Order: sequence, then structure tokens, then C-alpha cells
Amino acid sequence: IAPRSSPKWTPGRETSSDTELSLNLPGDGGILSQVGPEDEGTDADVSSEYINFEGTQDSDQFFVCEENLSPYRPEGEEARGAEAEERGAAEEQPQVQCNEANYDQYLSDEDRALEEWVTSETSTLPRPRWQIVSALRERQLGSSARFVYEACGARLFVQRFHLLHELEGHHGCVNTVHFNQRGTWLASSSDDLKVIVWDWVRKHPVLEFMSGHKNNVFQAKFLPNCGDSTLAMCARDGQVRIAELSAIPHCKNTKRVAQHRGASHKLALEPDSPFKFLTSGEDAVVFAIDLRQGRPASRVVVTKEREKKVGLYTIHVNPANTYQFAVGGRDQFVRIYDQRKIDENENNGVLKKFCPHHLVNCESKANITCLVYSHDGTELLASYNDEDIYLFNSSDGDGAQYVKKYKGHRNNATIKGVNFYGPRSEFVVSGSDCGHIFLWEKSSCQIVQFMEGDKGGTINCLEPHPYLPVMATSGLDHNAKIWAPTAEATTELTGLKNMIKRNKQERDEDRMHHTDLFDSHMLWFLMRHLTQRGHHQRQRAPGVGVMDAESDESSTTSSSSEEEENQDHVQCLPS
Repeated sequence: IAPRSSPKWTPGRETSSDTELSLNLPGDGGILSQVGPEDEGTDADVSSEYINFEGTQDSDQFFVCEENLSPYRPEGEEARGAEAEERGAAEEQPQVQCNEANYDQYLSDEDRALEEWVTSETSTLPRPRWQIVSALRERQLGSSARFVYEACGARLFVQRFHLLHELEGHHGCVNTVHFNQRGTWLASSSDDLKVIVWDWVRKHPVLEFMSGHKNNVFQAKFLPNCGDSTLAMCARDGQVRIAELSAIPHCKNTKRVAQHRGASHKLALEPDSPFKFLTSGEDAVVFAIDLRQGRPASRVVVTKEREKKVGLYTIHVNPANTYQFAVGGRDQFVRIYDQRKIDENENNGVLKKFCPHHLVNCESKANITCLVYSHDGTELLASYNDEDIYLFNSSDGDGAQYVKKYKGHRNNATIKGVNFYGPRSEFVVSGSDCGHIFLWEKSSCQIVQFMEGDKGGTINCLEPHPYLPVMATSGLDHNAKIWAPTAEATTELTGLKNMIKRNKQERDEDRMHHTDLFDSHMLWFLMRHLTQRGHHQRQRAPGVGVMDAESDESSTTSSSSEEEENQDHVQCLPS
């Protein structure tokens, strides 16, 4: 048995790979520079590239060759066998020829089906919009004031993403990372109930403090235009809390401003507002928080399908129309609301709903783990558990079909995030249960980057830098990771075919057993917390118990906490 050799598989690769690039990250910002020459003419054939599984380096196809067919004979028959071989040498033909023509003959039906599935609903990569030589020339002549901004959306840099460094400081899974408005700090929160504000360039914690939450801190975000003085947080305990950071390094306290009757996974910031944001919870409630009010939390809507509440995992505000927001959760529908037009007696207050048509009446229960608007609000991206990622036009009417689909990853074990990358939302980025980061070129749906991102097995959060070609990620590992285009050459997509194959096989097997996100997430939650139970108990005061992760009701004291105005003071730990 001999492996068939095949050419390198380089889907979506820039042909200007001879150029050496470096990304310098000084304390006051980032500078992109060119180290080697660049040939503008090498981009001519880029648009003809496509994903071709027949040329992958990690192909598992093996072919039988003549020289390996040496049958065993007893010693007494050796001479007669030799004579027979001589007589039949001219007539004997190899059972299988090891050449390219026979490849399709031995390509299994399973691999052929996989190839057809991956290449369906994709197109050839577009010609690179950003040309490095012309961009450098224009910058040198002073005619390009947006060099770094444009470079962030260049496929060339995405294909050179490499791990820059890790931020070590948490003692539990890091659930979220978020850059401040200037991009100088990065906030991370974890199952250890701690929030750390990092100077991510120097890998130095500026501030760390206990959040005041009683269970896993799911998000911590800087409010915009507040001088990085306010951090909003939400967690599995359903609380929404505010940390005032204006007195760094002597943090004052954290304050509870709202309480969901169930876990609260996501916050949605209102662009440019230092006071207002939205929260969603597994109790199906959306709260509007206005920090200028004496009672900051006001209920916006209870998400329902007919008369049944729909628990929510994600929420995002339309950056082009801040009255509109989208939510997703424990059913297959993306719901868009307009705060000016919510009437719960009419269509449960929903402005319009989107759903891939094949999932509308699907037997296996579909859930939306994350959704996000594009930079200009014209597109809406939704990630489904153990399904694909779908792109919708936000201006389409109610019930519109998706326009793009991104596949190859797996979203099953956790409430996994998805995001756009690039100043014009040129790419789609997602983590996967296999521990890898997938980046798709948005218009063609082609995978252009594939990186091992988490040794623990799952990447949950992916946060692009606001103005540099840098990305922060976090997952089950106890650290946050910073990625930058520092690789000397474009990344080879080694192992991608086998990983896609494994992800799809596992997904199909789970579908046969109708695995629900509720069951898989609960199992994951219990397994993880059994290992961390001792650590959490040491941090809690006596008598404080662990809340049920997936229940629709909080503890008996939390049901009335929405009306409470008291503050919970937490001692901040100096870095």
C-alpha cells in the first residue's frame, strides 16, 4: 500500500507570496511595513482559484501498486513459483495503476459527496481589492491617509495570521474578549469570576478585579465614548453589572443594574452611546439599560413564538439604525425588532423574521448561538448549532431566504460566537469544536484561513481590533490569544480536508440521534464544573450555591432583584 502523492492545495491564496511583510506593534499603535519586493502582475490569476479537494496534501486516499503485491509462498514451492512468474510475467498486469487517471475510480462515494458538499454554494475568489505595491506607493506620496484601514481588509494579511502571543492570568475558561474604542486595552472575563483589563501589546494587566457575579462571566464590554471608564458585564447568574473603572487603579465597585431569570449570554452596545445598551437572557426578556436613570433597566420585549417564550442566546444592535436590534436563541428564527414599533399584541412585536427555508419545519431542533450585523448594518450573520453559518440581507422582507452560507466548522459543544472581520466586513470568522479558527472570504464563501486556536478544544469568542489587522480570541483554554499577520508566508491549509470531514461526520451522527443544544450544553457544563467545583467554592462565601445553568428561573431572591436599587460592592484587586 503506497500513498498517492498530490500537488499542494492552496485555496484562496494570494499569488504575491514572495513579499515579506512585518507588523510592528509599538506601545502607541501599529505600523505596517514592507520588507521585500512585490510583483503587481502576480494577482492576475487569483480569481480562478477554488477549493479543490483532489489536491490536498493530507489526502487519505491510498492506491495499490504492483511492486507491493508480493504473495507469500512456502519454501518447497519457491522454485516452481519462480518459473511460473517468469512464464506469466509478460501476461500479468498490475491490479491497479498508480496514476492520476485512476484517481476518480478509487475516490470513495463518501469523499466525493464531501467534496460536492463543500464546494456547493461557493464561487471563485474575487480579485484582491487591495494591491500592496500601489498602496505603498500612494502612502509614500502622501495620497493615501487610510493605508492601515485598507490593509485590515486585505486577504494577503488574513492568510498570514499567526499567533502573536497569549495573555495569561485567568484560572478558568475565558468566555469573552473585547477591545476598547481606541484599541489600546483588551477586557477578558472568565469562569473564575474575574475580569482583567490588558495592555495587550505589552502583555501586561492594567487592572483585574472580581466581577461580583456568582457564576460564569459571559461578557465584559467597554461602553463607547466614556473614556474607558465603564465596563458592562453579564453572566450565567442572570445579573447585568456595571464596573466603574474611572478610578484606576483603585476600582470603586460593581453595580447590579438588571437581573434576568436565567443566564444572560450577550450584551448589545448602542454605537457611540456611553449610557445605553441592551441585554438578552434565557428568560426570553430583552432589557434596555440607561445608566442615566435611577432604575436603569426597562423591559423592551419578551420574545415569543405564538404563546411560547423563546430563550435568547444573542442580541445585536443595527449600527445604521440603533432603534433596530436582532435576537436569536432556542429556535431557528432570527427576529428583528424596532423599538419604536413594538406591539406585543401584533406578531409578538416582531418587525420581521429570517430563517433558512430548509430549517423552518426541520425535525431536528435548530438554535441560533450568535448573530451580528455587518459594519454598515446591511447584512446579518447567524450561526446555528450543528448547522452552518448563514448571511441575510437585513433590508429584505419578512421570511426572506439567506444569501450566503459558510460551512466546514462545527458548532455544538458551546454557545459559540461568529463575527465579521475587516473594515468593510470582508470576511466571516468563527471558532469550532475542533479547536480551530475558520476564516471565509465573504463574497465567495471560500475558506482562506484555518488555524489551530485552542488546545482545550473550542473557540467561543473572536474579536477584531477596531483599526489594526489584529484579532483576539478566547475559548476553553485559560488564556486569551492575540493574532496578527506576522507569518513569513501565507498559511498552508494543512489538515483542513480531514478536519472538515470529521466535523461533518460527527454532525451527521448527532443528527441521527436528534441531539439538542440543551442536552449537549448541559453535559458540557456539568463536566466542566465538576472539575472546577473546588476552585469556585473557595472563592464564594459560605452558603452560596451553584445555580442551575439552564433553568428558566433564578434563585428565589433573584426574582425580585429587577426592582432592587441596592449596589453590591466588590473589592478590586490591583494588578
